[in-house]
Amino acid sequence: MTAAPANLNPTLLDLLSLRFDPGVWLPILAITGVYLWHAQRARRSWVGRAGWPAWRTGLFLLGMLLLLVATQSAAATVTQSSMAVYMARLMVLAEVVPPLLVLGLPRTLRPHPDRPLGRALSVLLDPWVALAVWTAVITYWNVPAGFNASVVSNTAEALLPTLYLLSSLMVWAVVLRPLPTVQPANIGSRGWFGLLAALPMMAVAGVWLNAPDVLYAPYVAALCLWDLTPLQNQQLSGWIMMMAGIPAMCVALMQLMAWLIQLADGDATPKARG
Repeated sequence: MTAAPANLNPTLLDLLSLRFDPGVWLPILAITGVYLWHAQRARRSWVGRAGWPAWRTGLFLLGMLLLLVATQSAAATVTQSSMAVYMARLMVLAEVVPPLLVLGLPRTLRPHPDRPLGRALSVLLDPWVALAVWTAVITYWNVPAGFNASVVSNTAEALLPTLYLLSSLMVWAVVLRPLPTVQPANIGSRGWFGLLAALPMMAVAGVWLNAPDVLYAPYVAALCLWDLTPLQNQQLSGWIMMMAGIPAMCVALMQLMAWLIQLADGDATPKARG
């Protein structure tokens, strides 16, 4: 279990100060380096620049930077004293980093659907598989037994953020469809998927906002940051989770609206006369 911090009134700069864990920094730097090497090679031709524009590279780098901040900042050391800070970190990993990384993928990626990699990706990015994995992560690790165990055993520091990141990458890949050769879903089905994927998180946030008591044993008598009571800390976590989920719901609603417009335009298109 992480000990209570000496400073119970940290500033934002205090929480964002970085530490160095080579097991995290080195893989992130290696992935970033490989990405930049391929991006530079692609931009030598006009076709490559069209499929891999600079804004995609910028979004990917921003995503990797936020991944470092969420996992390697001092905020990762105050889990026991602030459920709200812990939840803010998880929401960055679930709702901010994944769409940036997915949007950073070049449109020139075309895995063949009949090859092993293509078949594996088609399974991982199947909407029902992604929804099942995401729902399992959100549900199990937010019921009291799962959450209590993760905090007490310190898996809250490494395992749970990793699961949030990976499962959310699957969800955002379904919504944004970066690999159309192995993702046949149309914009309407992706919109419905986005709404369904938002429900587990919104349900958990609603429980936290309305629960009359603290639900998690490690926080019942915790000395919380900024003189918050444990119940206020839990309610603030609910607001953080709910607000973090709103952009994804807006994307889903826009996709559904675009799908309805397509349906309306299709029905209104006059049939060609023979």
